[in-house]
Amino acid sequence: MSAPKSEQQQSTISRRLDRNIEALLKRREQEARQSTRQDRAADAITRFAGSMMFVYLHLLIFALWIIVNVGLLPLMPAFDPSLVILAMVASVEAIFISTFVLISQNRMAEADDKRADLNLQICLLAEHETTELLTLVSAIAEKLGVEIATREELEELKEQVRPEEVLDEIEEKMQRRGTRKPPPA
Repeated sequence: MSAPKSEQQQSTISRRLDRNIEALLKRREQEARQSTRQDRAADAITRFAGSMMFVYLHLLIFALWIIVNVGLLPLMPAFDPSLVILAMVASVEAIFISTFVLISQNRMAEADDKRADLNLQICLLAEHETTELLTLVSAIAEKLGVEIATREELEELKEQVRPEEVLDEIEEKMQRRGTRKPPPA
């Protein structure tokens, strides 16, 4: 069990956490303000099409359409007895809804790519900092005469990792295996 954090530590963490959350929220708000009317409309349609209200509305409309056109509701004359018009309307609607969903997914994929790039940069920075810390701690240990049991592994860890080399190695191994992409995690 770790000891409880002091108020000052919690305050520092909270300030950092608050700052990071605020930065992320501001970025999202900025991106929302910069989106076009078309993007906002596609997102709104996609949100509505993915809601239970959309399902209930369609259930009601389709049920009434069918009930009227098979003659179960004599208040209105049948206008689509073969239900061909209903099928056509549903098909056209499906085409448009799937297009709006694809537009929204493309925007979400673009945002995911930006987040992945940010995450990669943070990981590379953390790896570099860790390598520098290992080098420093190793030098201190050597200066103090502290015996390090895994010297060979430590020397390997102190080497800088080049992302290009890692990507090249992944691609080379995938080619040797005859695959196009790595297995899912």
